[in-house]
Amino acid sequence: MILQVSPGSSGLVRAAAEAILILHIGGAGIGLLSGAVALAVRKGGRLHRFAGNVFFVSMLTMTAIGACVAPFLPQPQRGSSIAGVITFYLVATSWATVRRKEGTVGRFEIGALLVALGAASAEAMLGVQAANSPTGMLEGAPAPAYFVFASIAGLAATLDLRMILRGGVYGAQRIARHLWRMCVALLIATLSFFLGQQQVFPAYLQGSPWLFLPEIVVLGLLIFWLCRVLFTNAYKAATSSVKQNGSAVAAPP
Repeated sequence: MILQVSPGSSGLVRAAAEAILILHIGGAGIGLLSGAVALAVRKGGRLHRFAGNVFFVSMLTMTAIGACVAPFLPQPQRGSSIAGVITFYLVATSWATVRRKEGTVGRFEIGALLVALGAASAEAMLGVQAANSPTGMLEGAPAPAYFVFASIAGLAATLDLRMILRGGVYGAQRIARHLWRMCVALLIATLSFFLGQQQVFPAYLQGSPWLFLPEIVVLGLLIFWLCRVLFTNAYKAATSSVKQNGSAVAAPP
């Protein structure tokens, strides 16, 4: 993200632009590091919770700024703004999943469902516009990129609706909901940085296959943890603990 300030702007405007840029870049960097730590360490432990809290705050900061600023850049990026909203939504709903008592839903979940449906619809419409354009692109992004984000938001909205109709989420499904949303948000941030901001890397790395490695690692860890949560007995103890006291997710053995 590049903020352009006219030469005649006041010092206050320049300072505000610099502060916004620093918060956006700083939030992205801290989010990537804390997200990597949260993925790597023992789930439910003190370090995992601390890294998760840092990831939560930094990602909300980064995505909120990006979503608000993207439409006002020299080349408006509505798709990036909506992608920021989707990432914000994923982090917020993931956090709420482990903070809310098991088997309960409220206004937050209903509001989040509406946000996801709106974001999915907006990305799909932009994707159609891009597909019908002479270049197959819109605002610098190809049509498939819009449809990918529309699919993510649509899937999340479908799962939100299912959870609301069931009156909440339970046990291992609760852990899986928290896990996949945080990981997909981290994957989006990783893609945006390593592939979307290649100009910040040394010339010999720009366009290199090595820039795909972080995304592959995040995706691999997401699949590993989802399989471990949903298809093994590793989280039976955690599920039993949550059912008994309604507390946050316990650590697995």
